[in-house]
Amino acid sequence: MSTLDPVAVFRTEAAECLEAIEAGLLDLTHQLDNKDLVDAVFRGLHTLKGSGAMFGFEALAAFTHHCETAFDRVRKGEVAATSELVAAVLAAQDHMRALVDQPDADHGDTGNKLLAQLQAAVGGKQAAAAAAPAAVPPPAAVLDAPAKKTNSWRIRFSLPANSMANGTNPLGLLDELRDLGECSVRANTSAIPALDDLVPTELHISWDVTLTSEQDRSAIDDVFIFVLDDMELSVEEISDTAAATAAPVEERAAPVPVAATSTAVPEFRPVEAVPAKREAPAVVSQAKAAENVRVPAERLDELMDRVGELVIAQSRLSQLASASTDIALRAVSEEIERLSGELRDTMMVLRMVPVATLFSRFRRLVHDLARETGKVIELVTEGESTEVDKTVIERLADPLVHLVRNSIDHGLETPADRLASGKTEAGTVTLSARQAGGEVIISIKDDGRGINRERVRAKAESSGLIQPGQPLSDSELLQLIFAPGFSTAAAITNLSGRGVGMDVVKKTVEALRGAIDIVSMPGQGSEVSLRIPLTLAIIDGLLVRVGSGRYVIPLSAVEECLELSLEEDLRSRGRSFISLRDSLVPFLRLRDLFRTGTKPDVHQKVVVISTGTERVGLVVDQIIGDHQTVIKSMSKLHNNVATFSGATILGDGSVALILDVGHLVAAGQQQEAKLRVAG
Repeated sequence: MSTLDPVAVFRTEAAECLEAIEAGLLDLTHQLDNKDLVDAVFRGLHTLKGSGAMFGFEALAAFTHHCETAFDRVRKGEVAATSELVAAVLAAQDHMRALVDQPDADHGDTGNKLLAQLQAAVGGKQAAAAAAPAAVPPPAAVLDAPAKKTNSWRIRFSLPANSMANGTNPLGLLDELRDLGECSVRANTSAIPALDDLVPTELHISWDVTLTSEQDRSAIDDVFIFVLDDMELSVEEISDTAAATAAPVEERAAPVPVAATSTAVPEFRPVEAVPAKREAPAVVSQAKAAENVRVPAERLDELMDRVGELVIAQSRLSQLASASTDIALRAVSEEIERLSGELRDTMMVLRMVPVATLFSRFRRLVHDLARETGKVIELVTEGESTEVDKTVIERLADPLVHLVRNSIDHGLETPADRLASGKTEAGTVTLSARQAGGEVIISIKDDGRGINRERVRAKAESSGLIQPGQPLSDSELLQLIFAPGFSTAAAITNLSGRGVGMDVVKKTVEALRGAIDIVSMPGQGSEVSLRIPLTLAIIDGLLVRVGSGRYVIPLSAVEECLELSLEEDLRSRGRSFISLRDSLVPFLRLRDLFRTGTKPDVHQKVVVISTGTERVGLVVDQIIGDHQTVIKSMSKLHNNVATFSGATILGDGSVALILDVGHLVAAGQQQEAKLRVAG
């Protein structure tokens, strides 16, 4: 059985912690006086520092300590939260990520520069660069805090028996208490069972601690902040006289052996206390920890492959059963078909993730671009709960980055220009997602100036993409912005001008078997919509025959099926249109498109497919039926074959190609446009 690498586990948890810190900082940008957000960021930094030190990431722990100290001062009201502080910690967070990914790399003077920015934002008196980067200094080493009076506290606590098995080290808690000030510790071992009943992984020791410190009660609460719900804790402020008479124990002494202390220390029972501003239930259901299970994505991919092979085997069994007269075999085949279908659906759900995981990445991007461009930008997200296959999410990240940057740089105006045109000072970029049939539609919309069609045409003509004066529909003109090397920017900047971003968007979306729609209104803004399949693994398909070959049409794109008689086929020669409820729909003869060299069947069928508002008919010889289609990618030799998006293995072992609906609809619309021009 494979064992997890503890460092790999830490990196995964650190990435989640950094994402939570970033989200808190971005929320804080709009609510600088929100104490809950300040506390949340502080807790995240505290967790990252402690975990980093535990796993040997000393540079990370030392660097994070400074940011934690800064937010500790904000939390205590010593300094105010400002946009400069948030920006400094956001920049520092990127350095923390680098320290997690490459702890042994040479990061140069980056850390000291970031600490100097942090120092300037907080307004401390000592230089941040003076702190040694390899060790965790006390808070005053970087960000001085005013002197406080000394308080004495009596702290009694006990942890649940399974706490050490769950990764909580009580010695670490005691060390953190010692860091707060002068500390005496007494261990209570009276609850340790007899040797025969002792379970080595269980904890039966509790502690009585007397602490003298300049820190207040909140600093003590922070020590136990991540174990508070599962423990018993009592914190009492005591007078100096009581502190002096408390039973002392040698500071920083090693844990005392059980045999030497079990009879020497009087028994006590810690009393549960309710810390200020936080409720701590004494008992928490153990089932809570089992609600979520972390599974590597590679295992899900492997399981998906196995389910795909099972679907192919089930298809083979169904084909054999349909040709057999054995009733029992048919019954078993139907049962396995039902179970494999349920397993497939369950597997599809496991692979689905909400687009909120994708949209959340753009909050930081918009924040940074707003500071860089001087524009006031508001990011709005809609439909974050819409779920898409995790592979689609991963591959859409870069295209969406290009689209958002393009909207901000080309679309949104400067605050002065917006006010002059009667708009609000703040521009809005809206990211939305919704499901439509077997597709998810992700839209990027802005309320900026819109696309300048004259500039697009002039650039396209000067680049040789179109002939001067060539007639183009509005949709065709707008699609030119996705041509390789196309850019209407006057100069190359950090954001745009090189003409590579939108080309990447188009290639990626087409590789996902998707399509792009653009709508733009001058002076009102633009909207780019990406139509992407929900999944790239297993789909429901319609199996058809053209000549002697079999093909699969994604069932989510099929609207209806019609019969095309030989007489109607002959009458439609030269125009390739069918009348469908008072509207003309162009159709493609797949037999001619694929050059099968066979005669058409007497009763051909027309399968009407659609993407968005566009429709086209596909003439096939026979509709065989529905088919659970396990999508297999095609070889590199077939990358340029745009008519097919993949292949699948049928029950008899033969291969059927999967039709690219978007490409066929576009071909049908082009054919319609040519016929209209000719007619």
